[in-house]
Amino acid sequence: MSVLFALAACGARAQSAPPPLVLDVEGEIGKTTDAVHHVYHFTEAQLLALPVHSITTSTTWTPRSTFTGPLLADILKTVGAYGSEVEIHTLDDYTYTVPVSDCDRYGVVVAYSMNGRRLKISDFGPLFLIYPRDAYPNELTGALGDSKFVWQIKALIVK
Repeated sequence: MSVLFALAACGARAQSAPPPLVLDVEGEIGKTTDAVHHVYHFTEAQLLALPVHSITTSTTWTPRSTFTGPLLADILKTVGAYGSEVEIHTLDDYTYTVPVSDCDRYGVVVAYSMNGRRLKISDFGPLFLIYPRDAYPNELTGALGDSKFVWQIKALIVK
């Protein structure tokens, strides 16, 4: 019985741990880490080494919170992106495209933490695209605004 309890406890701990932070970027990029597949694979260490920015805002799914991570612009700069759109791919195979111009307009953050806690898959992680909704309520509220908040991000394709 104690062996089963120990195994259950280990399983519960593993499920509650945040997933590793990784991100693949491909498409119209000038730098790659895998030239054969023309992909820039960000490791957790590389993502955490990017300058950290925060946006404090509410979303349709969360109360006002502080979301922290690198700017989408810094990710695109690192890979030498030269496209005008970013197609975002998620763990559950959802895709959504945002204009690169949103980086300058809104200072979009690719958040890996909310209120100082790393995001888990069960709470929008490992990466969650965050816009400053509270600062631009007329532009970022409603169905069109909500669609820009993409979570469980695994890859970006620059077009």
